[in-house]
Order: sequence, then structure tokens, then C-alpha cells
Amino acid sequence: MGSVSHLGYFGKRKGKRTNTFPKGVLIGAIALLVFAAGAVVFGQTTGIGVIKHRAGAPVAIRDVTITRSAGDQVIVKDARSGVQIAAYEKDAGGFVRGSLRAFERMRMVAKVSDTAPYRIIKWEAGTVSLSDTATGERIYLEAFGKDNAAAFEFLLGQEGGASQ
Repeated sequence: MGSVSHLGYFGKRKGKRTNTFPKGVLIGAIALLVFAAGAVVFGQTTGIGVIKHRAGAPVAIRDVTITRSAGDQVIVKDARSGVQIAAYEKDAGGFVRGSLRAFERMRMVAKVSDTAPYRIIKWEAGTVSLSDTATGERIYLEAFGKDNAAAFEFLLGQEGGASQ
């Protein structure tokens, strides 16, 4: 048996360059990585171009329990007094309902009690957050739009909940 170069194809390739990765693409990719790393370092050291979430201190806090009734009605009660704050029928309270589903799922995965209260907090910056006291999860509701945040801000009540 002869060598592979005698099969024809490899014999014709003698003296020719092999295909290489284009140097321009490689240099461009390295330059992009260096620029991105430099921009991050510049932003972190100077603060220019960096967006930071500053909520400040809590202005109002209210612990609530959110449950579903047999008729798929969502009932919101003050966790301390047990007074009903709001009730949403089957086709109402879309964002409150959706938030409840998300938190129910997190509680199911974490295997914690579904009777623990939720905490609605209004911050100095005007933002509103919803926290799960059982799992420690917190979402800032402005991320879902001002109207949706206002749906939970309404649950703080006329007095704005318990100030701390």
C-alpha cells in the first residue's frame, strides 16, 4: 500500500497553503472584547453611563394575604387585622391575579407555606414593590408599567399602610 498522498487529492495539494481563519475577523473580535471590558471598567469607576436603582427607605408597608376562593375570586386581606381590602371576580384584577400565580409557583418550588403574607412596600423614590415573606422574593412593580404598580399601591390603602 502506498501513502495517502498517492490517492490523487492530497498529491495535488502539495505546496499549497491550507485554509486559515481570517485575521481581520479575529482582530475585530479581540478589539470588541477589549472595548467592552474597558467600557465596563470606565463605567464602574466613574459612574458615567451606569444606571443604578435607588429606592431609598420604605415610606409605607402593608402585609397582605392573597387567596383564591372556590369561585376563582381573588381576595386580598390585611394580614394583621384580617379585614378584606379588595376582592377581584374571575375576569377582574388581571395583574394582581398574574402576580399571585407567579408567587404561588415560586412557593410551590420552594415548598413553603402558601398562607404566609405578602408585603407591599412603597419606597421614597415612588416605586412600589411586592415581596413574598415566605421565599424572600421581591419584584419592583414599575417594571410592569405604572398602571400595574398602581393596582398594588391601591392595596396599601388610604393611609398608605403602616409607616415605618
